[in-house]
Amino acid sequence: MAYETPLTIAEVIKDISNNKYVLPSIQREYVWNTDQIETLFDSLMQDYPIGTFLFWEIEKTKIAEYDFYEFLRNYHEKNSVHNKKINLSGLDSVTAVLDGQQRLTSIYIGLNGSYAYRLKYKQKNNNNAYPIRKLYLNLISESKDETNKFDFRFLVPEKVKNDEESYWFEVGKIMNMENLGDVATYVTDNISYSEEYRYSREQAKFATNTLSQLHKVIHTERTLSYYKEKSSELDKVLNIFIRVNSGGTVLTYSDLLLSIASAQWNNYDAREEITEFVEEINSIGNGFKINKDFVLKTSLVLSDFPDIAFKVDNFNKSNMIKIEENWNSIKKAIRQSVNLVSSFGYSGETLSSNNALIPIAYYLLTIGMPDNFIYSSNTKESRQKIKKWLISSLLKKTFSGQPDNVIRPIREIIKNNGLNEFPIDKIFNKFKGTNKSIQFSEDDIDEYLLNLKYGSKETLSTLMLLYPHLDFNNKFHEDHIYPKSKFKKSYLRKIGIDNDDIKDYINLVNDISNLQLLPATLNEEKQNTDFDKWFKNQFITDEEKNQYRKTNYIPDMEYSYENFITFIKKRRELIKSKLRKELLYKSSERDIDDNLTKIYNFAEKWLDKFENPNTNYRELVDHYLADDCENLGFKMDCGNAFAEKYGDAVYNSEELKKIIDDVTDIDLLGSAIYSRWRYFNHHAYEPASIKSKKESDWFIIAFERMKILSK
Repeated sequence: MAYETPLTIAEVIKDISNNKYVLPSIQREYVWNTDQIETLFDSLMQDYPIGTFLFWEIEKTKIAEYDFYEFLRNYHEKNSVHNKKINLSGLDSVTAVLDGQQRLTSIYIGLNGSYAYRLKYKQKNNNNAYPIRKLYLNLISESKDETNKFDFRFLVPEKVKNDEESYWFEVGKIMNMENLGDVATYVTDNISYSEEYRYSREQAKFATNTLSQLHKVIHTERTLSYYKEKSSELDKVLNIFIRVNSGGTVLTYSDLLLSIASAQWNNYDAREEITEFVEEINSIGNGFKINKDFVLKTSLVLSDFPDIAFKVDNFNKSNMIKIEENWNSIKKAIRQSVNLVSSFGYSGETLSSNNALIPIAYYLLTIGMPDNFIYSSNTKESRQKIKKWLISSLLKKTFSGQPDNVIRPIREIIKNNGLNEFPIDKIFNKFKGTNKSIQFSEDDIDEYLLNLKYGSKETLSTLMLLYPHLDFNNKFHEDHIYPKSKFKKSYLRKIGIDNDDIKDYINLVNDISNLQLLPATLNEEKQNTDFDKWFKNQFITDEEKNQYRKTNYIPDMEYSYENFITFIKKRRELIKSKLRKELLYKSSERDIDDNLTKIYNFAEKWLDKFENPNTNYRELVDHYLADDCENLGFKMDCGNAFAEKYGDAVYNSEELKKIIDDVTDIDLLGSAIYSRWRYFNHHAYEPASIKSKKESDWFIIAFERMKILSK
């Protein structure tokens, strides 16, 4: 961006009249009042700096892509406040004003134009309430205003009256006084030898000096300093514009894009349409935090433009015409996607990435946006797949960084998917092995999800996986199972909790393992009631208790405060088992079910063998139990992981069944079975020997538990 030789005001005013200077559509409308214009002219007369201007030289190839406007010549509060669109076809280049519109318009109005504002107490629809005024300068006396030295005023020409204390010069006439001789002649004819009034010598001298200064400011002094930007990269120019216009009302990138859109839409006011639409979708459900940027970005994606980057070059005239043509469909797709995720239980407070809505909106647009999609039983499977993909994407932060690298491939997958159910398998496979994968590992579950705390957006998403059948059209709360209000040092000491454990209690109270989703009314009733008391009062029959425990992953135990840490550990395992089932899949939910079916069949097969009292050791070897374990992915670790969790004596313990019944990790149990089997391999009995009851019991208990976990 180069600093250019300053210009005279007269040069610029003539060029504005000839439309050599124009305004880009990103400029706001003229907002200055007459006081500001008068002060600006006073500053010019006193040689005060009025700021640098920023111009943009636009080459011929870019002129046709965007709309431009001429400067406002005559401001009229009722009839003329908008700049007129200008046709620049045929020009080789044009200069657009990026910074300085208000100042240049004010100078033009003062010299070549007029200003009409409504008189006080006059009706708005009365044309006579807006007298046309021109800028005048009192040539024979200074301003009585303390802030200005020169007496500039906007006056109605028909009502201008001179007297011994004032001589009102129409400022625009200075444009025709090309040299100082014209100034001297004017003062001589109109003041020194005035036939109407006898002005003093001092007044004549003041008039000569004042008019000479005005002539110098307009014709001689190179007052207007400016930079000229010659880049053809409109995106760069837009960012420059944002920076130089950062004072006052803050402009955003989307504000400028909306200005461009408004100029190029024929049937809608883009600014009004998009602003109202944003307000509408933000009122859905419990409220969302959608902004104009999102709507503009989504419009690019849903219009199938190859380049979906959020930059001004993508909002050119041809693209904006297509977006306007598709506008009603774009709105409906976005509206449906927001309503859908609202039905999942999300709101602006919990949806961690609005960009995750874009593929959903594109899918809905592709399948024709059926009005009953959110509630129809025919679309239930597709809704569940969308929900699972959404939750996984939010938890894996798939849309962080460069979201376009995710949105474009997903759009292509959905486009090729036609009218079929949401293609979660294909999306999963597309990003598998990349840093945008939605595949979860054991470590993701153990070190990330199971350590989430109350209040985070990711916590709600994880809880949604645990409660897939909740109807979020009803309101649910994240409830502390053991009430948080009771976890204060003083109270915990009072009820006898060991000082060494108090820190762990306080750290764990906000843990996801102490959180459940409860209907809002039920949670409000529960409040800070001790969990054991609430559980006994709320659920009377064994069936009710078992159903609650099953639905909310609650271990069957005593719910005293002394057992809190044990409760957390056991519930953590129950939650982990569910998350593993939901998230540890190869390419689809069907893979999970197939694998669990294989595990169930494996457990049933070997349970039959061990329950048969006549089975001997050779039969067990011949049926390849070890190979089955390998095929299912169970690891042989000599029982270390199992022993670390449940103790070394577990294999011989009379409490074996109670311990194994607490196991929720199917892989951990599988590895224990494999390791126990290898133990038999190392201590083989005679091949024809009948296995002992003690040996059989261990496997029978383990396989029975495995069948339960794999159902």
